[in-house]
Amino acid sequence: MHIGCPKEIKPQEFRVGLTPNAAHEAVVNGHKVSIETNAGLGAGFTDQDYINAGADIMGTASEIFATADMIVKVKEPQAVERKMLREGQILFTYLHLAPDEAQTRDLMASGCTAIAYETVTDRNGGLPLLAPMSEVAGRLAPQVGAWTLQKANGGRGVLLGGVPGVGPGKVLVIGGGVVGTHAAKIAAGMGADVTVLDRSLPRLRYLDDVFGGSFKNSYASAGNTIELAREADLIIGAVLIPGAAAPKLISRAQLAELKPGAALVDVAIDQGGCFETSKATTHHDPIYDVDGIMHYCVANMPGAVARTSTLALGNATMPFMLALANKGWRQACADDHHLLNGLNVHAGHLTYEAVGAALGIDVMDATAAMEI
Repeated sequence: MHIGCPKEIKPQEFRVGLTPNAAHEAVVNGHKVSIETNAGLGAGFTDQDYINAGADIMGTASEIFATADMIVKVKEPQAVERKMLREGQILFTYLHLAPDEAQTRDLMASGCTAIAYETVTDRNGGLPLLAPMSEVAGRLAPQVGAWTLQKANGGRGVLLGGVPGVGPGKVLVIGGGVVGTHAAKIAAGMGADVTVLDRSLPRLRYLDDVFGGSFKNSYASAGNTIELAREADLIIGAVLIPGAAAPKLISRAQLAELKPGAALVDVAIDQGGCFETSKATTHHDPIYDVDGIMHYCVANMPGAVARTSTLALGNATMPFMLALANKGWRQACADDHHLLNGLNVHAGHLTYEAVGAALGIDVMDATAAMEI
C-alpha cells in the first residue's frame, strides 16, 4: 500500500502524522511511504530523517493526495484538503465530526473511507488513540490556565500555588476521565486546591483511592457544579462523550455567578466545547473575554508541544496504521471490531451513530458499510 503523510496546515499545528520510526515500520512491512517536504520539521524531524527511514519525499500535498492509497494525518482535513480526497482512499486521522457538519458532508461527498482516531476503542472500553493526546492536553490545561489567570492576560491575578501566608488558587476540573485526571494531578502538583467532578461513582471511588491525598472529588450534579464553580479561580472542562458533541455544563447566564477574571479552559473544544460561551481559538490568539470571564479554547492544545505529542501519538497509531496497510481496511476492521468503531464515513455514508444524532444525518451500520 502507498501511505502518504501531508504537512499539517491547521494554524499553529506543528505535529506530523507519521514519525520516522512509523515510516520505517511501514517500509519494513513492504509498503511505500511518502512524506510532504518539511512535514516533520515542527516536531523536530527532518526530511533526511524520513529518507533514512526508507520514505520518499514529495514536494506538495496535492502529490500526496493524488497518489497515496491511505492518508495519515493528525488533525481533521481542512477544506482545501477535503477537496483532494477521492473515492476509495483511506483517511486515518482525528476527525471530531459531531460539531462540524461541513467537514462531515465533504467527507461523505468525497467517497473516501474515513477512520477517526478518537472513536477507535480497546477491550477495556478506552479510547487508545485519543488517550495520548488527552494526557498531553490534560497536563497542559493547568499550565495554560495559570497563564490565563495572570492579570496582564485579563485574569484574576491569582497564583495557583499561592505563597506562604496566602492561600492557593482553587481549581475545578469537570470530568474525571483521562484529561481530568491528568489536569488534576498537575494542578495539585502546582500547589492548587483542586476538586474533580464526575458522574460516575466508580470513577470517583477510583480517584479517591489513588489520589485522595492530592485532590478532592465530588459528584457532578448541576447544582454542585455551579456551587463549586462560583468558588473557583480556574475551571477546566474535561468532559467527553465519545464521538458526540460535548454537553454544555456552564451557561452564559451562569458566568455572572463566577469570580470576575476567572479562567475557563475548555479541553473539549474539538467536540464543540463544554461551556456555552466556548468558541475555538488558536495558539496565536488563544484567549478571549466574555462578561469578564477569560476563556482559553485552543482546539489543538497538544500542538504546542509538538515533539512530545507526535511521539506519543505515533506510538499509539502505529499498530492500527500497519493493520490497515497490511490487511486492507475491510479485513483489518473485520478482524478488530475496536478498529471498526473508528469507521465514521465510507463511500458516501455516515457510519457513526453519535455523529448522525448530533448532525441529524442518517447513519448506515458500520458492518453493513463494509460490504459496499
